[in-house]
Amino acid sequence: MTVLVAYNESPQGEAAMRAAVTEAVRRRQELAVLVLTPQADRKVPAALAHLLDAIPPTVTMAPITFRAEQADVADAIVDRAEAVSAQLVVIGSRKHSTVGTFLVGSTTQQVLLDSPAPVLVVKASYA
Repeated sequence: MTVLVAYNESPQGEAAMRAAVTEAVRRRQELAVLVLTPQADRKVPAALAHLLDAIPPTVTMAPITFRAEQADVADAIVDRAEAVSAQLVVIGSRKHSTVGTFLVGSTTQQVLLDSPAPVLVVKASYA
């Protein structure tokens, strides 16, 4: 059983990471991290490394994976959720305008519709 977090280097990504760690601890589940920003060298971004250092030792970590540059973001999240049999998917969302509040961002909407597991959408203010 796994909590998957879709991480990018942003306030929303950091908030998603913190929420995912909280959920992994609460559920006593493994934590899987999908880095959304393609990394040619597959090196963990410094901001993520800092967050990983703060994860409690009771949380088991799956190997960190990276979105391929040609892969659609939403498809990459859904594919990884299926691959790890995620019980929860955690994604960050930025604040939208009045119209955007009614219409969820297209990536978030696609993940909500296609995810094989429940999705927790976190705003940057969670951090």
